[in-house]
Amino acid sequence: MTKHTIGARQDWLDARLELLALEKEHTRRSDELAQMRQSLPWVRVDKTYRFDTDAGSATLADLFQGRSQLLVYHFMFGPDYTAGCPSCSAIADGFNGVAMHLANHDVMLMAISRAPLQKLQAYKKRLGWMFPWASSADGDFNFDFNVSITEQQQRSGDVEYNYARGTHPIDRQDPPQMVKDTARGCGVDVPAFQRDRPGMSTFVLEDGVVYHTYSTYARGLDGLWGMYQWLDRAPKGRNEQGMWWRRRDEYVR
Repeated sequence: MTKHTIGARQDWLDARLELLALEKEHTRRSDELAQMRQSLPWVRVDKTYRFDTDAGSATLADLFQGRSQLLVYHFMFGPDYTAGCPSCSAIADGFNGVAMHLANHDVMLMAISRAPLQKLQAYKKRLGWMFPWASSADGDFNFDFNVSITEQQQRSGDVEYNYARGTHPIDRQDPPQMVKDTARGCGVDVPAFQRDRPGMSTFVLEDGVVYHTYSTYARGLDGLWGMYQWLDRAPKGRNEQGMWWRRRDEYVR
């Protein structure tokens, strides 16, 4: 027998109207936050970054592909990984359809990882993805935008992630079993797995100049998990105990 509150339709409606007022307030606040993101000062990107893409070597400006705005998802796929991070993969499962709409609204959506392009292409084919994915292998892009760290930084604890410097919870000496299992599933040990982190960064191109406009990390990526937006509206919510999701082709059918 259910332990959840049971009520008459009027009870439900009274509670729903109270919730509706809070949802509207939340939506208005979300609109305000979006305006604040767009009002951040732009930072000129003077450093030359090069990427390997399906079309060949490209600069950061080339990644815009004729659009004025570029959204980059920093996908956890380090150079030694044999498969992409399953969490990043769950997020990226929502990119295919969205990328097409954005591309027709002057916005380019691009994933970028440090793994060699051949690995990224093979993983895209495996999961049936069509969105563009560039390799930043052998470059500074991931390090400069604080989604990759060196072995030396890892040993010293001199790490910047999510706008905090020092040893991050992700770098605990004895990580949770979930982290160990995820690293193993990516074909690497825990330290190698943790040298790449998730995030997203946005850029704008004006008069031939690229500017960095915004970056977010960790829980700042929540809104990109399409499945969570649905679960937050499901009767039992996220209902999580550990890492329940898998790469889309790893679920038992």
